Amino acid sequence: MAGYEGGRFYANPKTNKYDWHKEPVHILMKVETHNHPTAISPFPGAATGSGGEIRDEGATGRGSKPKAGLTGFSVSNLKIPGAVQPWERDFGKPSRIASPLDIMIEGPLGGAAFNNEFGRPNILGYFRTFEAEVPAEKGAEVRGYHKPIMLAGGLGNIKEEHIAKGNINPKDHLIVLGGPAMLIGLGGGAASSVASGSGNEDLDFASVQRENPEMQRRCQEVIDRCWALNDENPISFIHDVGAGGLSNALPELVNDGGLGGNFELRKIPNDEPGMSPLEIWSNESQERYVMAVASDRLDAFDAICKRERCPYAVVGEAVPERHLTLNDSHFNNKPIDMPLEVLLGKPPRMTRNETSQKRPLTNEIFPASTTIKDVAHRVLANPSVADKTFLISIGDRTVTGMICRDQMVGPWQVPVADCAVTSQTLDSYQGEAMSIGERSPVAIISPAASARIAVGEALTNLAAAYVPEMGRVNLSANWMAAPNYEGDGADLYEAVQAVGMELCPDLGITIPVGKDSMSMSTVWADEKGSHRVTAPISLVISAFAPCADVRKTLTPQLIKTPSKLFLIDLGRGQNRMGASIAAQVFMKVGAKAPDVDSARDLRAFFETIQKLNADGK
Repeated sequence: MAGYEGGRFYANPKTNKYDWHKEPVHILMKVETHNHPTAISPFPGAATGSGGEIRDEGATGRGSKPKAGLTGFSVSNLKIPGAVQPWERDFGKPSRIASPLDIMIEGPLGGAAFNNEFGRPNILGYFRTFEAEVPAEKGAEVRGYHKPIMLAGGLGNIKEEHIAKGNINPKDHLIVLGGPAMLIGLGGGAASSVASGSGNEDLDFASVQRENPEMQRRCQEVIDRCWALNDENPISFIHDVGAGGLSNALPELVNDGGLGGNFELRKIPNDEPGMSPLEIWSNESQERYVMAVASDRLDAFDAICKRERCPYAVVGEAVPERHLTLNDSHFNNKPIDMPLEVLLGKPPRMTRNETSQKRPLTNEIFPASTTIKDVAHRVLANPSVADKTFLISIGDRTVTGMICRDQMVGPWQVPVADCAVTSQTLDSYQGEAMSIGERSPVAIISPAASARIAVGEALTNLAAAYVPEMGRVNLSANWMAAPNYEGDGADLYEAVQAVGMELCPDLGITIPVGKDSMSMSTVWADEKGSHRVTAPISLVISAFAPCADVRKTLTPQLIKTPSKLFLIDLGRGQNRMGASIAAQVFMKVGAKAPDVDSARDLRAFFETIQKLNADGK
């Protein structure tokens, strides 16, 4: 995403002197999820989710710098001992997964710990609890987040000359940068792609990775020293190591470069010599990158790694034939010897026939005898509405010196900020803004409405930042569903079509990035029978935009002098409360879902707020 020009303060690796560098500072963004590992082991699951997303940012182009992060969680009802709420029924869970309460105690600490130790502020997030028995076409069903959503994202900056990957040439060195291989995180990518509870319990626990933010900081320092060399950056191509470990990263590295690779298994740094070739090649040990470095630039790269005390190893070289060879000098054989086309060729496209459920919904939101006081007490007690300070105060929100708006606002530091804002550089009033929108329970009534509301919420939140041109807003879409379950495939299609083919084109904004998690169901059996808890079709929208003036960020704070409050009713008086928190806390759903009825109204709202802000009103 195009940014503004600013003065970046970094060291010249040739002179070892820090100085200002006036240059275009472009913006990168990434949002992903780490749902399965967080369900099994919340602290390392969430920590490695944040760590993996940071690596994705750092491995953009030919190397870039992460700046600020966001985190989100959706879980089933907490059922806090001694404070169980009236709407929190116990539908059970399999023993192998963590409870929602444990996830929300350990998971945020894991994500915050990685961000804190790595040195990246976390300044935006969301938290939702939802678990309910809802009407279905074939009788009642349980919807909830036994398999949680753990959202990890953020933004960073990149030099203009490093946006595009470079060329990989035959004989270029193929390098693993970072920590050693260990027998952890084996099969995480595969385990994440099946319904929770349907696989082997030992494999589930073996699939969770472990975090090492200190090693990742070393890797990032190497990347920073490399991009600071401008055109002499020794990194021509870089890729992070995530799901599948090196078995995925190294083939993708050479494939994206249009070449093949010849690799040496025993040159891979390894702290567990007893591992089999499969385990060495496929483990998902964290804090690793793979990259291509030209042979005449290896000495420069080596000097940077030694300075930062960051381990690396040359594990292979690029070859002109699109062929993958893995040599094992220990057994004197080739565990892998195959054309890349076999591994990374295009599989046939899937064809599905799906029909949405017809739910017998009613308009009732809460009993007729309910008072406003009853509603207020229950709504304010719901964790989705209640104070989020406990999720915020565990993390650093100021590191970098470029944070202009975090979650806390006003003299009493109340966590009600609409969006997060960072300055582009230390000497600039221009910057970046990001926000989140999410309203997944609405999908029980209308998947399309739920998706549109997520976009609408992200944009109305982002409107608090000074973003004069709506066309410069970019969205990231994270889709969570169980398309193999009772009509959810058709519902997912409806939701994707609603925002991807209709609303966003009408608004003139794009969704260039995103991620999906298509196994959001938990199944198990006990002495009472078989059970299933399935998440509603869930879309989390993260909105990013260049901010023209960080000083013009609007603060949601009432002022003491006489003033007026205005309600801008984008619902045009329809007051639809289906799938609201008010309905949830009385164990109802409702039949009328809120929706974005007019893209024109939404765009007019955004542009009007921007104009009023520009005029100082």
